[in-house]
Amino acid sequence: MAQFGRALGSGPRGRQFKSVRPDLNSMKKQVHVLFSGRVQGIGFRFTAENIAAKLGICGWVKNLNDGRVEILVEGEEKTLKDFLAELNQYFAKYIRDTGVEWTEATNKFKDFGVEF
Repeated sequence: MAQFGRALGSGPRGRQFKSVRPDLNSMKKQVHVLFSGRVQGIGFRFTAENIAAKLGICGWVKNLNDGRVEILVEGEEKTLKDFLAELNQYFAKYIRDTGVEWTEATNKFKDFGVEF
């Protein structure tokens, strides 16, 4: 008589399956931010680059001709919120207004850089 083994995942020696809800704060997001005020000529872009490198997020920052600074970054939602909070902490007295738009990540960035 042929003997049949147990299917994987069944019985005490099989794999253990566990249902886990995704942590919505750890899902990758993209945030597009426009900062206005006196945000050019104060090291904003290079500070953003240093914070992004420290937090491990990807994207870019650049000055716009109208005096604003534009940032497009991707990473874990909590990390992006930390990034924005740190920028606001450094430049609170220079930022007059901030426009923020959250979307799903595209995963097209490999690192963070200053665009010219």
